Amino acid sequence: MSQAQSNAYIIEIHDRAAGIVTRDARGFRFFSSERLFDSLEGRQFRSAREAERAARAVLSGRSRRANSPFFAN
Repeated sequence: MSQAQSNAYIIEIHDRAAGIVTRDARGFRFFSSERLFDSLEGRQFRSAREAERAARAVLSGRSRRANSPFFAN
């Protein structure tokens, strides 16, 4: 019995919908659903998991910047 794989996945990070990835001939393409993740828009990934890791890195980079003394009021 063969298992069908999905052609699209929602990428959620901490209950936030970062975007979706859709399968194409070269892998998975990311489509942002929130402005914070726009830097990933249109990027190609080898897997949905790789796209999720990239979205997590964007979010963690933002939280590191917010806690940086250079951005203090």
